[in-house]
Amino acid sequence: MQARQPTTWEAAVLPRGASGLQARRRPCTGITMRLKSHIFVSALLRRAFALGGYAAVLRKGAEDAGAIFIRQRKRMGTETLFAPAPQNFFEDDADTGRKFETRLKDRDGDAVEDALAREIRFDPDCWIVEIELDDRADLFDVVPDEGKNLS
Repeated sequence: MQARQPTTWEAAVLPRGASGLQARRRPCTGITMRLKSHIFVSALLRRAFALGGYAAVLRKGAEDAGAIFIRQRKRMGTETLFAPAPQNFFEDDADTGRKFETRLKDRDGDAVEDALAREIRFDPDCWIVEIELDDRADLFDVVPDEGKNLS
């Protein structure tokens, strides 16, 4: 019985002489992918609605890697602004999730609007997402702000 010729895909992926049933998983090359901004924002909106809150995109940024700022409005009229956390908060290079820091906490809307205007001047490709929830639960990861000045 003559051996079957490998397909183009098998020749490119499988070790020499292996058939589809003998395929071995190749080791990971160490390349990690980060979730694209538009996918993260879409998931954030859906999860906010699922918690019974409201969410909207106030400014659409770069779809692949735009910085995301989250403006949380509370029932009492105060707002909190979450900004992307600096890279030193990430444990290792394999950590591909998005983390946020509290930039302004329980402020009036004008202070948050001013901070966002400065961020837009610095990075015009940023996203601004507004959520209206009193408790953001586990919608996104926020790094601890020990010893941080929240002014």
